[in-house]
Amino acid sequence: MSILSRLGEILGPANVLTGRDMAPYAASWTDKYVSDPLAVLRPADTDQVSQSLRLAQDAGIAIVPAGGRTGVTGAIHTKGGIILSLERMNRIREIRPDTRLAIVEAGVILSALHDAAEAQGLYFPLWFGARGSAMIGGVLSTNAGGSNVLRYGSTRALCLGLEVVLADGRVMNLMSELHKDNSGYALKDLFIGAEGTLGVITAAVMKLVPAPRAHATAILAVPSLGAALTLLNRLQQATGGLVEAFEFMPRDYMELLRDRRPDLGHPFAEIHDITILVELGATAPRDADAGPDGAIPLTGLTEGILGDMLEEGLILDAIIASSEAQRETIWARREAAAEIVTGAGHTVDFDVALPLDRVESFLTRMQETLQTLNPGARTNTVGHLGDGNIHLAIFPTRKDTMLDERLTETIEEIVRDLGGSFSAEHGIGLSKLSSMRRRKDPVALDMMRAVKAAFDPKNILNPGKTIPDVTF
Repeated sequence: MSILSRLGEILGPANVLTGRDMAPYAASWTDKYVSDPLAVLRPADTDQVSQSLRLAQDAGIAIVPAGGRTGVTGAIHTKGGIILSLERMNRIREIRPDTRLAIVEAGVILSALHDAAEAQGLYFPLWFGARGSAMIGGVLSTNAGGSNVLRYGSTRALCLGLEVVLADGRVMNLMSELHKDNSGYALKDLFIGAEGTLGVITAAVMKLVPAPRAHATAILAVPSLGAALTLLNRLQQATGGLVEAFEFMPRDYMELLRDRRPDLGHPFAEIHDITILVELGATAPRDADAGPDGAIPLTGLTEGILGDMLEEGLILDAIIASSEAQRETIWARREAAAEIVTGAGHTVDFDVALPLDRVESFLTRMQETLQTLNPGARTNTVGHLGDGNIHLAIFPTRKDTMLDERLTETIEEIVRDLGGSFSAEHGIGLSKLSSMRRRKDPVALDMMRAVKAAFDPKNILNPGKTIPDVTF
């Protein structure tokens, strides 16, 4: 009996896809990576995942876990392997309001968890543009970040426990609900960010937080990134750390937004060199409840700080959302980032992290170097300025593999010199393997390979991804 027939007996023939039925799973949403899988499996529970992995390991066939397929690094690409889609494992098993926990399966869509938490007066504070399709297993496997890392941390900080199926089919139960557990190695954290190379995440215990009762959302023009950092620090100090998002939209981004999404409009009469989106969220009644005049204290406090900085010349212009519709419009301009770059032509893309006070130096050096290497090249820049994460797309004047590689290595050099990282939140996948080989500490890479060998000695779990030069 063939392995596909045996898998059909375990999952049901309708959940072992082949031929044309695999087409939706074979292409990444950017169409940069097109897979040619042997089959696509759609297990319904952990036991089916376990049995599938046991068969795959015995047959020596690669297993590539997939969630909402919103990644950009080629992490679910395969030639001849089996794509394991967790989409049917989409139950929110439990929301526990008293302990502020959600117990969820890997196929739960992020926005579905947002809705379930909201129904209990709570909030799952992982927020980014692909929330309507990204799944919990995927965001854990990439340690996704998003707009609220500044206040709540990345996905790893929001996870208490995991259920993981190992390469040999064994199920590792790490579904802890504890905030403190010092019983040996923190194995859970190895799987978060491992992109399915160590095990298949099937369920998780995620933290929830009180839902904000009020937001203060503003779009600002500032004269420099130094002024923006001053603003961030003043807001954090004055509000006790209520800043949830601090987003960076410079001139190149706003110009591309104007050209590709004119329907979203522009906040100001002119495009400024630096535009900042800032959002604060409050849960305490003293900050969130309207006074006799209908004013929200958080909004009034924010207005006061912005007004003082306008007088000092540290802010050039500002608009504070006065309704939920205005707030949504402000966010729509920021969340159009992936859309406006996709399809705009050939790009060389970067997802870098930098110390906050060195972002300006990075941008200056990057532009100077770019015009030396490829005069006339354009850029599109956007980022989570509050945590130092910058997304950069370079549009070279010609499509040239050698030029692309030179640009990549040069930008990496600048990032390294400034104490940053070439990968902030998108993962490694295929696209950053060469960067890992060049920039990651060699001893760290050796230890990663040793961990991979211990968990997956036959190298069937998403082989060729994340860790370069894995050979057993």
